[in-house]
Amino acid sequence: MFPDTVTHLFDRPILRRTLAPISAFGTIVIAGVLGLSALANVGFVEATFWLVDLTSIDLHFEDHAGPERATKAYAIAVTVGLVCSGLWIGETVVTEAFGGRIRTEVSQATMQRRIENSDDHVIVCGYGMFGRTIANRLAQAGRTVVVIEIDDDHAERVREDGHLLVVGDARRERVLRSAGLDRATKLVAAIDDSNVNIQITIVSGTAASTPEILVRVGEEMYESVAKEAGADEVIIPEVVSGERVTRLLERPAD
Repeated sequence: MFPDTVTHLFDRPILRRTLAPISAFGTIVIAGVLGLSALANVGFVEATFWLVDLTSIDLHFEDHAGPERATKAYAIAVTVGLVCSGLWIGETVVTEAFGGRIRTEVSQATMQRRIENSDDHVIVCGYGMFGRTIANRLAQAGRTVVVIEIDDDHAERVREDGHLLVVGDARRERVLRSAGLDRATKLVAAIDDSNVNIQITIVSGTAASTPEILVRVGEEMYESVAKEAGADEVIIPEVVSGERVTRLLERPAD
């Protein structure tokens, strides 16, 4: 988690948002050094040191004549400005680095509670065109859908479409259980990879209460393998589409 946070700190959005407070801090430092140097007629190095240790001003004016009160007042004003701009930088960095993560984790916790309270739902593994079509049609019919997706872009699309989401590899038993495998009525292995879908089928068969499993495969040669793995129904989208087109073509012309 820490390395990810460090990486996130160097993302361009964070740099853009912290540019203003960093610029303000730098401007105050320069103004402070130049002002103290001019007021007390000291070098830039000594003036910079005064920004860190204000008591050095007292020591200086014990041996040198000059506007002590004005110098101290200016130094205090600069110090206040540095503290405020430093807090501004810290608040911006913390908000950008952790704010999004906190929102994400809260959202995931809320999502998981909703899944844990779901019964008789349908699990759709994979949110490509095939999986998305099935999930959206089921949702339109009033069914609760839990989508398992590992790809970030597809996962974001799941959120946009309003489905429950588990981010992870559907071949992992832990991920399937997070999706409520023991309470689901159906599971659709809809990934664009026949071998992965068959692996999901095998892992799903380990549940105490196994839902009806529908498996997508790309070729007919995988149909028997999927059946042996535990699939209740095997779907070959290309065959189904071809049969549908054939029926349309066979309709008598008007």
